[in-house]
Amino acid sequence: MEKVEIDIDGKLISLEAGDLARQAGGAVVVRQGDTMLLVTATMAKEAREGIDFFPLTVDYREKTYAAGKVPGNFFRREARPGDTETLTCRLIDRPLRPLFPSGFKNETQVVALVISHDQVNAPDINAITGASAALMISDIPFEIPVAGARISRVEGKLIFNPTYEETAESDLNLVMAGTSDGIVMVEAGAKEVSEGDMMEALEFGHERIKKLIEIQIKLRELLGKEKLAVEQPKVDEDLKNKIHDIAAAKLNDAMQIAGKHERSDAIKQIREDLKSSLSPEVQEEKAGEIKNIFHDLEKDIVRNLVLDKHYRVDGRGLADVRPISIQVGYLPRVHGSAVFTRGETQALVTATLGTSSDEQRIDSLEFKGSKSFFLHYNFPAFCTGEVKFISGPGRREIGHGMLAERSLVPTLPDKDAFPYTIRIVSEILESNGSSSMASVCGGSLALMDAGVPIKAPVAGIAMGMIKDGDRVAILSDILGSEDHLGDMDFKVTGTTNGINALQMDIKVDGLDRELMGKALEQAKAGRLHILGEMDKALTTPREEMSKYAPRIITITVPKDKIRDVIGPGGKVIREIIDKTGVSIDINDDGVVSIASTDEESAQKAVEYVQNLVQEVEVGKIYLGKVKKIVDFGAFVEIFPGTDGLVHISQVCDRRIKNVSDEIQEGDEIKVKVIDVDQQGRVKLSRKEALRDGVDGVPAPE
Repeated sequence: MEKVEIDIDGKLISLEAGDLARQAGGAVVVRQGDTMLLVTATMAKEAREGIDFFPLTVDYREKTYAAGKVPGNFFRREARPGDTETLTCRLIDRPLRPLFPSGFKNETQVVALVISHDQVNAPDINAITGASAALMISDIPFEIPVAGARISRVEGKLIFNPTYEETAESDLNLVMAGTSDGIVMVEAGAKEVSEGDMMEALEFGHERIKKLIEIQIKLRELLGKEKLAVEQPKVDEDLKNKIHDIAAAKLNDAMQIAGKHERSDAIKQIREDLKSSLSPEVQEEKAGEIKNIFHDLEKDIVRNLVLDKHYRVDGRGLADVRPISIQVGYLPRVHGSAVFTRGETQALVTATLGTSSDEQRIDSLEFKGSKSFFLHYNFPAFCTGEVKFISGPGRREIGHGMLAERSLVPTLPDKDAFPYTIRIVSEILESNGSSSMASVCGGSLALMDAGVPIKAPVAGIAMGMIKDGDRVAILSDILGSEDHLGDMDFKVTGTTNGINALQMDIKVDGLDRELMGKALEQAKAGRLHILGEMDKALTTPREEMSKYAPRIITITVPKDKIRDVIGPGGKVIREIIDKTGVSIDINDDGVVSIASTDEESAQKAVEYVQNLVQEVEVGKIYLGKVKKIVDFGAFVEIFPGTDGLVHISQVCDRRIKNVSDEIQEGDEIKVKVIDVDQQGRVKLSRKEALRDGVDGVPAPE
């Protein structure tokens, strides 16, 4: 076994290899504190034939035994990966994939298993470093190491790989990956952090990433295997020249057609014309090469148009944002809705308000509890004019939804002030780039339409980059083709005051400070423009919620009275719900939430609860109901669950032989509390209540 380690800001991180999983291509145990991951990298012996993509699979699994837990499901074993695991797979995959050599087509799998968890140090960020280290020591042709870092900021101080407690106190949660030369991936949530502060955090993180790369190189020197040689595919120059002669001029014209489908149809026709110009034998023998040459030609034309002429496929300038149209309150029966359209990308976004019973329950290695705000993103095939089988959300949909959710969270009102569970759903109806950012804009508008008192509107914009040597162009509000053919996808969300979220992936070796700063400043200008357009549609949250949204009234009862509200087997609380038609939630702290679309019913339920928990006051007069008559008096219920005895001597101001001569069971009578003994027994007097002549407090029906 070989071990390398490094201390970064008091955090000891180690890499061990050579002892576990020895039949894998490469296996590394990465450790911080008592949190440990086993990360393996393995490739198939033979390349896959007939594919035009790199077949990389990344799996990240959190084992419950790592934290001394038993799975909570019926089978008592780990089930399909949850959202956290799915998102971490993306975090690992995104920085690794662009760094494999072109032409490498062997099936490759990276597996990261959390095998020990100390409940202090997060495993996900070290999975990136572990995956890179496993690939570096393997025979897999991966030779540019990457490392991951999480940066938080607590009271103005930047912290490397913070603990869970430090992250919770932070106004910045920045996850990043990089090579020695630059940053290759960013995923961040923030609370209106400035562009300058974000750049400082990125530079802080990159300096520490360089140190993690150093120990990977050391481990490679100790245990590294000989790398598989990848033969670069040979290009038929004659075929390439022929394709260029036939298609280049036509493609150049087609790439200047503004409409997505019109442009796609023109390119399809050029491709068909090209095929008819080639012999059937060439088409059959070199189908894959023809496809690759045509794609590279298409890519070069788009990139050169941007770099040489500052011309984009839809005719915009480099920093221009597509035309925006907005409809607010589009759906009459939902609690809040917005249709946000930017160019050929359109999102229908809804906001639904619920009660605490609608909260999402979470049980993971690091957290067990619930969340009261969540955003779901759906990307049906029809939004791109395609036909596909409808299935559950994939990694991309979960990732885009989480990015939009993270963008809106900092602006939500405090739970005490707005005690609702909030669900946002973004249905992508049209897509030509930046659909996740349309979800952010539409989500913010839907919240405002629902009457949610958010602190500020939020907008998002996707930035792109095309880089060829010293020639560089930063693009605002990128199209799908610019994302596909460009070198960067950089999403930025925020308010007028600062950044709420970042997500960046690049296809080059790294992004330096100058280009990162330029992209952030150009994104800020675009974001402010979009916020201005949103302001024209809806300036502030609506003062009144939809009549279909529940009204929630929150009251607090003493903890020792909770059982009185619930009743034996839930009898009392069910009775209140049946009589009023409301929804009632009560937690262990005594907070009772009463929800109803009918305010009168909600208030009636509040009265029921308040009567159940109120304390008997000596000297107070109540309007009670006679529940039972006995020889020595009558038992009278003064409020639900509480009754007292009116002794026969206290029924009236004269002597009587039978209680039933004056009152009957079911009668409502005024009674005065004259005493509560040490056993809690309540003594009542009808006589004194009649003598005082004061209206009683009515008992609820």
